[in-house]
Amino acid sequence: MLSGRDVWSFVSEPGLHPMRVSVTANKRGTARGDIFVAPFSADRMVGQTGALINDNSGDPVWFRPLPSTNLQNADFKVQTYHDGRRDRGRPVLTWWQGTLALPPAYTNLPAGAPEPGGCYYIYDTHYRLLRTVFAHHGYYPDEHEFTLTRRGTALLIASKPVPVDLTPYGGPKNGSIENSEIQEVDLATGRLVFSWNALDHLDPADSEEPVSSASSSDGVWDAFHINSVDEGPDGRLLISARNMWAIYDVTKRSGKIRYQIGGKKSDFTFGPNADFYWQHDARFRPGNRISMFDDGCCDLPDGEPEQVSHGLILNLDFRSRRATVDRTYYHQPPLESPTQGNTQALSNGNEFIGWGQSPYYSEYAGAGNTQGNGSRNLLYDAKLPGSDISYRVLRNEWIGTPYYPPSAAARSAGGHSVVYASWNGSTQTRAWQVLAGADPHSLSVVVGHARRSGFETAVTTNAPGPYFQVKALDEKGRVLKPSDVVILTR
Repeated sequence: MLSGRDVWSFVSEPGLHPMRVSVTANKRGTARGDIFVAPFSADRMVGQTGALINDNSGDPVWFRPLPSTNLQNADFKVQTYHDGRRDRGRPVLTWWQGTLALPPAYTNLPAGAPEPGGCYYIYDTHYRLLRTVFAHHGYYPDEHEFTLTRRGTALLIASKPVPVDLTPYGGPKNGSIENSEIQEVDLATGRLVFSWNALDHLDPADSEEPVSSASSSDGVWDAFHINSVDEGPDGRLLISARNMWAIYDVTKRSGKIRYQIGGKKSDFTFGPNADFYWQHDARFRPGNRISMFDDGCCDLPDGEPEQVSHGLILNLDFRSRRATVDRTYYHQPPLESPTQGNTQALSNGNEFIGWGQSPYYSEYAGAGNTQGNGSRNLLYDAKLPGSDISYRVLRNEWIGTPYYPPSAAARSAGGHSVVYASWNGSTQTRAWQVLAGADPHSLSVVVGHARRSGFETAVTTNAPGPYFQVKALDEKGRVLKPSDVVILTR
């Protein structure tokens, strides 16, 4: 792990070292909410891996570090947790946690495939664990998708190598295909209620990933690389297969493919600039539209890009079976992201783009822009440090009220006492009250209202202490929760 100016350090939370992003654009008109990032690196990690909420200024709001850079989080976001059909739901945090096969450390699976041992977590607004969710049929929980439904279930992607004779495709007889299942799991019981198996419905011969690539991953061919599933209002599923260059509309009840967009057997033709390659994050949009992140790049590990990466929204004309561009979202400077990425519809009509393997995230006014004009309608842009990336980056509204107390530390500096206050994950804290005294059991207020300034607030006081305590205040000046009492150190 690298440290320095690109990593946050806090006196009151010495164990937290999240990466520090550089905000390069922050204009009026962005949507409400904070930014949900799950930083990791296949190279040299800057800061700790984990689940990170940032505000628009780039300051951390909440960070849950992982004990090793070999562990990653992905698909970190706010969702609504339903206990049943009549339940109105409550906001929760969800994410995948596990280890990815990342060369050169792992060569037993295709790059980016999940290793055994992963799972999905659901946390409540107090940052307490509600549920841990696992996959079925011997498949490994996959980092690409974990979506809660109103039925009290979760839709997820699970993957594992399945032995297949690859000689019909030009590969070894004793090979394997990295297969994927779409699984739906009942959250209350953990029971599997639905599954859709890629090998049952997709032809590996249509893959754009050469079978020869299996030679670098212990004979496992990543023919499909299913990387997103979205459920439509009528029960249909929209499934993206990166290595097929295709998106499939599937009838959930029968499992049959209604139509395919892109790939070698596309049911649609494409208008100018409507075609896509190595795509991620396919989503239904209102009015016969779909969105995606078009990576436009690349066959791994060192393929050439087909086109510049961008957010893409398509109109689908079902009479003519033709797909045309509705909106596009390009970056300045232009980016070529070999993997990952997302295009998120925001409540105010804006679009939020996570650039995947390119270390940026951005927000655009809904009208978007065109290639070579990536600054047009850009409202927000931030860059991750070093080689840090995040599979997706999303903007969500979140109210966090931690079950644990605020953190405090007190240091002697220049004849004064400096008290450091923070509360990891609190979104309601607006100011701090500082108490001091010669006895830990008889403290009095020495600073009544110190405005919160970022994740950690430093408050200078002439009070000698040596015992100090801080209390978090809300926007009306009411005490939310006190910290433990700490002693002054020099």
